[in-house]
Amino acid sequence: MSRSFTLDISPPQYHGFSNELDKSAFHKSLSVLAARVPPSRTGFFLRNDQLKNSILDLPKIRTVVPDPSNPSGDRLILLRASGKADLSNAARSFLEKEAVGLVNYNIELTYDYWTADEILQSFLPENLREGSPTGFAMTGHLAHVNLNEEYLPYKHIIGQLIMDKNPRVKTVVNKLNSIDTQFRFFKMELIAGEPNYIVEHNESDCRFTFDFSQVYWNSRLHTEHDRLVQWFNPEDVVADVFAGVGPFTVPAARKGCAVLSNDLNPNSAKYLLKNVTDNRVSDLVRVYCEDGRDFIRAAVRRVVEQPFAPYTGPRLSRTQEDKERRQGQKRTGEGKAPEPRFDPPAYRKRISHFVMNLPDSAITFLDAFRGILASTNDRDLSGVYDVMPMVHCHCFTRELEREKAKVEILQRAEEKLGHPIVEDVTLHLVRSVAPNKDMYCISFRLPRAAAFSMVE
Repeated sequence: MSRSFTLDISPPQYHGFSNELDKSAFHKSLSVLAARVPPSRTGFFLRNDQLKNSILDLPKIRTVVPDPSNPSGDRLILLRASGKADLSNAARSFLEKEAVGLVNYNIELTYDYWTADEILQSFLPENLREGSPTGFAMTGHLAHVNLNEEYLPYKHIIGQLIMDKNPRVKTVVNKLNSIDTQFRFFKMELIAGEPNYIVEHNESDCRFTFDFSQVYWNSRLHTEHDRLVQWFNPEDVVADVFAGVGPFTVPAARKGCAVLSNDLNPNSAKYLLKNVTDNRVSDLVRVYCEDGRDFIRAAVRRVVEQPFAPYTGPRLSRTQEDKERRQGQKRTGEGKAPEPRFDPPAYRKRISHFVMNLPDSAITFLDAFRGILASTNDRDLSGVYDVMPMVHCHCFTRELEREKAKVEILQRAEEKLGHPIVEDVTLHLVRSVAPNKDMYCISFRLPRAAAFSMVE
């Protein structure tokens, strides 16, 4: 019979300062029994049925290590035992017969061995250990956390842990409760790393650059960005009312859509323009920096007066563009006529989708749609808008049952629009943002009566 053997691999309790982490305090030495074997026979030992339950199996610890007394000679197979008494009779008999010898081996565990959560558990008070905040959202090189008040005394250690355990992270910030009331981005504080808030982030095969401290960005919304963009057809015109730095605009344009893109925040508009340029969709996107209500009212007129070029197929890569240009130059040099092209479709004058991704207040802007297609300046838009645009409006609700949420959101939307919403209505749960608060997107066909109503 073998006696029970367990190894305590938890980190030692930390008793240092709460605002700075002493990594050297995290060290533990574990003594285990090891079998000395020739290098050529390690496989034989590891596969043996009599030994398999006695071989040490710890995360991130090698089972076979060089013999410290002769690094270029025998190997040591680490065992789940501190002495012979911990081994089963079968394992002990096998080792006495086959191993060169049994020795004690010290496993040295240091700060690098343990996870951020394991280390956090070692220094937090016991009443704070459950639900310890090691989770974070990653945007470029920047990690951002949202610490509850009780964890704020440990914020610098938490930030250091996140950086140490995630090599890509260079900056860690904690979001504060205060929100910029005009532009709706979160205030934040630096808790670890360098104060570099200009990030480069990849999403939906697009590259985005922006100042994380001055604009709104939420990496958790990438599935919502993809969902709506998949709804669009390449030939569509999209009006992105609260565009931010372009998470809907740029992928839609990369797909082929023409986009009117707007944000009231000058910093958002600046980086939106940069992202449009960097992703090579400048010919398909027009950037504005104005109030959302004014943008909605002007969008239809802008597209009618300055229509977008027609969609002519998937965008060519730089390599394909170079190849076509060389082929054209070759044909010209040979005196041949250019290859014939089909007549392009008509210019794009009709907006197919309005995206309103400002969940805190987007519904309050729906009144701007009243009368946007009413005849003005001797223009009759009924022919252009034979099919009415879809409106995709994000919002929050505290109704947690889906049917109640739909009734509540639809009622608010109809009150602002001033007309019943009945055609192509869908409600999509985007995410839960708090225990009693959900984010939805209501999509509907803009009522013709609302769009063509005469507004005094």
